[in-house]
Amino acid sequence: MLDKDIAKAIIAPTNGEFRLANHDPSWEGTGDIHFLCGKRLKKRAKAHLKEWRKRLIEAQEKLYADDRYSLLIVFQAMDAAGKDGTIKHVMSGVNPQGCQVFSFKKPSAEELDHNFLWRSWRALPERGRIGIFNRSYFEEVLVVRVHPELVEKQRLPVKTDGDDFWEARYEDINAFERHMSRNGTVILKFFLNVSREEQRRRFIKRLTHPDKLWKFSSGDLYERAHWEEYQEAYQELIAKTSTPWAPWYVIPADNKWLMRALVLDVITDAIEGLDLAFPKIPPARMKAFDEALKTLKAEKPAGDGLDAKKAPAA
Repeated sequence: MLDKDIAKAIIAPTNGEFRLANHDPSWEGTGDIHFLCGKRLKKRAKAHLKEWRKRLIEAQEKLYADDRYSLLIVFQAMDAAGKDGTIKHVMSGVNPQGCQVFSFKKPSAEELDHNFLWRSWRALPERGRIGIFNRSYFEEVLVVRVHPELVEKQRLPVKTDGDDFWEARYEDINAFERHMSRNGTVILKFFLNVSREEQRRRFIKRLTHPDKLWKFSSGDLYERAHWEEYQEAYQELIAKTSTPWAPWYVIPADNKWLMRALVLDVITDAIEGLDLAFPKIPPARMKAFDEALKTLKAEKPAGDGLDAKKAPAA
């Protein structure tokens, strides 16, 4: 189980009283996770990730075999918070047959002709699988709220210039997630909470390292100029959409290794907490399997194709 002190520090309340100011992006952990902080952090964190990845791989295999639940993991964050790196480090080693990642970019013309949840609905994981959303339907109450001119492109038949419009979107999201939860989808929503100063340092690093320069976009500074507006939008959406069936996890992101360890712990803990089991084989099928085993054991060893001496020359 996730340490109680850690859970208290990172799980957003579900009573609408969330305050982003109460969550320090540079928090260094407590309880079982505190050993990852201080000197030699990276080395210790790597060992922690290696150990918990083994548990995640085993849990994911059972999730896939059980075939009753699916897991939806949502990542939201400001630019340079570490979404891509977290997905890479946390999910490394997981069977790709049971995992899928979707990165939601600017909506296409087809997507704009549907409701704002449509493209996410199409990408939901099937039973037994883990689905990861790198950004998600929450962009519709984030970037669209910070830049309301984007709503005009959706050509909606309702008024979009008041609080009622956003309240309706929160309501739709909660109903969407409630429906998924009722039908066996476990929803884990992570807000990777990076500080403005740490974002500045990471942007500088990108601009001064040739192998990281490709990650920088001219639009990054444009969005950074709206930092306070985004913080307000995040605070409201988390307060409005952190629910008992799909709570938000607010993960301190200034320390990448601690961030990754926390995300991995939450995901592994969530899967291990399900009543998963490998399918039981009916007696009739077991009898058939026993007969198949006897047949295979009774076979005489044979070559794997043409006799080497008789094989045609190359």
